[in-house]
Amino acid sequence: MVTRDTAWLPGTPCWVDISVDSVEKAVTFYGSLFGWEAGINPDPQFGGYAIFTKDGKRVAGAAPVQDPNQPHVWTTTIATDDIEQTVAKIKSAGGQVTMDPMDVADLGRMVVATDPAGAVFCAWQSGTHTGFGLANEPGSVSWNENMSRDWDGNKKFYTEVFGYEYGDMSSDEFSYATLDLNGAPVGGIGTLPPGTPDEMPANWTTYFGVSDTDASVAKAVELGGKVVKEAFDTPNGRIAILADDQGAVFGIVSV
Repeated sequence: MVTRDTAWLPGTPCWVDISVDSVEKAVTFYGSLFGWEAGINPDPQFGGYAIFTKDGKRVAGAAPVQDPNQPHVWTTTIATDDIEQTVAKIKSAGGQVTMDPMDVADLGRMVVATDPAGAVFCAWQSGTHTGFGLANEPGSVSWNENMSRDWDGNKKFYTEVFGYEYGDMSSDEFSYATLDLNGAPVGGIGTLPPGTPDEMPANWTTYFGVSDTDASVAKAVELGGKVVKEAFDTPNGRIAILADDQGAVFGIVSV
C-alpha cells in the first residue's frame, strides 16, 4: 500500500480520470466494483466532476464528456513541478499540446497532450490537489502503461520530457520496459501486441489493483461491463482487461 498527501515526484503517474456520458453511471459501476465512494462537485466551474475515494483517500476522478464524439476513456496524468517547462519539452520532443496549460481553481495547473505515436496524456502541477492519496492497494491504481506501435520513438520522447530510464523486460515475443525514476519503476511502456486491430490507437492504460482477478471479472460483467482480454497470469500478478458499462477500457491486476 502507498498513501500520500504531498505532491508526487515529477514523472510519476499521479492521477487518472475517466470521461463518460454519465458520471452517475460511472459512480454506480466503479462503486460496486471497487468499493469506491464518490462526491460530484456541485460548483458549475468544475462541470460535474466527481472524485472517487477509497477509505477516505482519493483514488480517481470522473468527468462528463464535452463532445458527443469524445471517446469514453481513462486518462493518465503525470506529475510535474513546472508545467510550462513540461509543455516546452513536449513540443521540442515531437509531441503535441492539445489543450494549453490552464489553472483548475487552486487545485493545480494542467495540460493535455499527445506523444508522437498519438497516445493522450495529461501533466499536472499540484496545488491543493496532489493526486492519488492511495495507490497499489485493492481498489486503487496499481500500474499505468504506454502502448504504441513506435516503442523506440516513444521511449525517446518520454525520456526527453520526464527523464525516464528504462528497465528492459523484452523477449522474442514482445517489447516492453519499465519507466524508471531514481532507479524505481513508476510505470511501463511497450509495443501493441501482434494482432492488435489497426483502429486501436496508441494509448495509456490504467490498471487497478484487486484482491481476486477472476471474481472482479465476474463482478464487472454482472454490472454490465465486458471482458476485452481474458484473465491470465504474469510474474507480477493475474491480469485481465475489461470495459465498463459505458465502454471505457481498463485493466485489473491482483495485488
